[in-house]
Parts: sequence; structure tokens; C-alpha cells
Amino acid sequence: MPVYSLPGKYGCGSLGREAYKFIDFLADAKQSYWQMLPIGPTGFGDSPYHSYSSFAGNPFFIDLDMLVSEGLLAEDYLATLDFGDDPSHVNYSKLYEAKYAALETAFAKAKQDLWILNELGNFIIQCPKGISEYCLYMALKEHFDKQDWMNWPDHNIKLHDQGAIEYYRELLADRILFYSFIQYEFEKQWRGLKSYANEKGIKLIGDIPVYVPLDSVDVWCEGEFFMLDENHNPKEVAGVPPDAFSDEGQLWGNPLYNWERMRNDGYGWWIRRVEATLRFFDIVRIDHFRGFESYWAVPASATTAKDGHWVKGPGNPFVSVITNWFGSGRFIAEDLGAMTAGLRHFLDESGLPGMKVLEFAFDPSGWSNHLPHFYKENLICYVGTHDNAPAMEWLKTGDPKEVQFAKDYCGCGDDDFNIGLIRFGMASIASVFIAQMQDWLGLGEGSRTNVPGESLGNWQWRMTDGAASKELSAFIAKMTKTYGRANG
Repeated sequence: MPVYSLPGKYGCGSLGREAYKFIDFLADAKQSYWQMLPIGPTGFGDSPYHSYSSFAGNPFFIDLDMLVSEGLLAEDYLATLDFGDDPSHVNYSKLYEAKYAALETAFAKAKQDLWILNELGNFIIQCPKGISEYCLYMALKEHFDKQDWMNWPDHNIKLHDQGAIEYYRELLADRILFYSFIQYEFEKQWRGLKSYANEKGIKLIGDIPVYVPLDSVDVWCEGEFFMLDENHNPKEVAGVPPDAFSDEGQLWGNPLYNWERMRNDGYGWWIRRVEATLRFFDIVRIDHFRGFESYWAVPASATTAKDGHWVKGPGNPFVSVITNWFGSGRFIAEDLGAMTAGLRHFLDESGLPGMKVLEFAFDPSGWSNHLPHFYKENLICYVGTHDNAPAMEWLKTGDPKEVQFAKDYCGCGDDDFNIGLIRFGMASIASVFIAQMQDWLGLGEGSRTNVPGESLGNWQWRMTDGAASKELSAFIAKMTKTYGRANG
């Protein structure tokens, strides 16, 4: 479940009281993991996979009640802000206006507190370089009317010229400090939450997108590691060919990596990126892992991903650098998609656990390797990922033959369809089983996290107050104990 899906009164889930309550719920339910979506600051479309930075945290997740307890905000002031009136969905336009108004107010107050300023100064000195670059980047975007860096009118700062950087660091010092304050508060709150989760026996699973967007501090600062032309425009962009999610494929539009340059640098950019992610998480799911074996490259001028072609990726020499540096036990390989002999060999050689998705299992031919009776132990079983419909929506919208096969296989009907799928995932030999919170709650239409290929209307679902009940945690705990998966 994403952080933003937690209940709460300020527009989206945060790192405050409701997050701690959810960890208590997971512990009572005898669970071991809370898997989340990427937590970076989001840009166009509000997608967690389209972040301005691989290093920074999302300002939306900062808990405002904690800022009240620090004396930086007043409750009566927060009551005047409009965060939207639908507790089951995020209204991003209202959230943006209200959240940043609150953060600006808290920042003005923080500048009057010498202790906070001293702590903020220490944070700025000690934080990863990617954080300080992000704070400059956001100040620059604000200065240039929120334009993408490719359209900034100052050619020198667009090209990351050192002299221009020094000039703007001085010119925009106060705004850089504002964004630094946001990251300081985010990191402080996150570390408190992670410590609490780990004390309760809950490990946090994060998600590292395989690509970064063109409009990001990553590409602006370190364009040499991306396939850009002399004008810093992408030569080719990322996507996937037509698949089960889309007949047109998915045209992501992210710039592709310059793998030769990265290899010559010892994959330092990736090491820094993974290290930054592991500051926040115990385990990381590597999104679109197959892209390291071979990836789909689409001409930058194309309007559909169907026009792309396969290119050989960096392979296991790259993966072994990452796993040797951090340890292979901290990664999950998102290996979904069309399987080839080369890809199967690549995954086996990596040694990382892959993924199986029950909603992909029920091809009427009966030969899908997502069926539990074909599993091996070193994998993670899911009912569905954030890109799948919740089980009770899939019951209504999925291929009727596949849905019927699922019912026959799991011995369930319409009323207990979600529980039937969960039960078979639990009973499988997969080393870990994970279900979306929507599936435990039995939710259907209106609760889906994301529809691949759709740019609007995603990443909005929120759990309502009280849904994570004592009765539900007891039910989950009983099932988890039954199948020998209980934590404690």
C-alpha cells in the first residue's frame, strides 16, 4: 500500500499517526513486510515513477500534525486550508496548494528558531549530494516559472555550468533553504517511522524505478550518463512493447542510459542511487529488472511504443556490481513481461528472487508459470501489483475464461474470490507472499492504484478511516499462522 493511501485529514497519507497505526495493524496481523511505491517528489501526472529526484523524499508525505507539535504550525491555521473533501481519493491540485502553503508557513516559523536552523545546517552538510542538487533544482524551477530544465532561458544554467550554479546558489539561497527544510523534516519523520516499524518486526520494501524522467535533477546534473544529443534532447526513449497491459505498448518517454559511460565510471551513478534508496528501506524492488538484460528503445519522435526495438542491456556484470556492493538479500527483481531464454538465464544467474502474479496465472491452457504449482521457493508471490486491478474488480472485468479458471483452481466463488486468491498465494512455496490492501479489504471498482498507459486518474486511492480494523488484523493473523508465515 502506498504511503499516500493511508487515511488522514490533510489530503493524503503521511508519515504521522496513521502510519504508526498501520504498522501496529501489520504487527497484530503477524505480517513481516510493508511494501510501498517509490517515495520521491512527483511531477506531471502524480506518478511515483515520474519523480524529480532519485534522492529526495515526497513533501506530500510530511505529517503536518508533527509540525504542529514542533511549534511550527497552528491547528486553527490548518483548519483554514482546503485539502479536498473526498477521504477515499487524493485531490492532487488541492493537496499541492494547501500542503505547500502549510510548509511555507512552517518554514517562516523555523527560521526564527536557532535550534532548528542549527539542525537544518547539520542536515545540509551531511545529506547526500543528490539532496542539495535537488533543492537547487527546485528553486530554479520555481525561478523559471516551473518550466522543465530543457526550457530554462539561461543557457548556462541549463547546461549545468559551474559559474551559473554558483550565481544561482547565491541568488536563490532562501528558496534553496526552503526546499532543504522540507527534506530535513521528511528525513526526520521517515527515520522515526522506519525505526518504529523495525522495532515491531516489520521491514519496509521500497521500489526503485528503472528509469528517471527527463525533467529531473538526475538528468540535468549528470546528463553524461544518458543518451542525449548535443542539444541535451533524448535520442531514444524508454517504453515496453505491446503486452497484456496495452495493445499499443507503453511509451514511457524517459531518456535511456548511456551504459558504456556508466560502465567506464564503475556504475557510480547507480551505486549512489541505490544507496540513497536503502537509506529509507530494508529491501528494494528493482522495477523493470528485465531492462538490464535487454530494453525497448523507441525513437524520440515516435508517438507509440510499437515503433521501438530491443537493445542489449548491461547484464549481470552490472547486477553483480550492485549486489556485491549492497548484498543480494536486499533486492527483489521485478521480472514481469515476455520471457525469453536469454532473460531466464539472466534472472537465474542474478540469484535474485523474481515475482509471480496470480492475476496472470489463469491462462485456460493451464501452462502459465504464474500458477502456484509451478513455483520455486526463491520468488515473491502477489495477487496483483499496483498495475493490476484489485481482485474483486478483476472478477468483474477480467477475461471470463481466466476468472472461471481462477475460481475452479482456488475453489472460491464470487463472494470470496479475493480471499480464495489470497489463500492460494499464502499456501504456495514462494518465500514471500504479498497482497494489496485493497484485496484484504475486498474492494473493487474505484480502488485501483494505476491503469498502465493512462496518464490521468491514477495514484489516488486511499483507505478510509477504520478500514484497517482489529477484526481484519485478527483474520489476517489467523490465515498467516495457518500457512506458517506468521511473524512472531
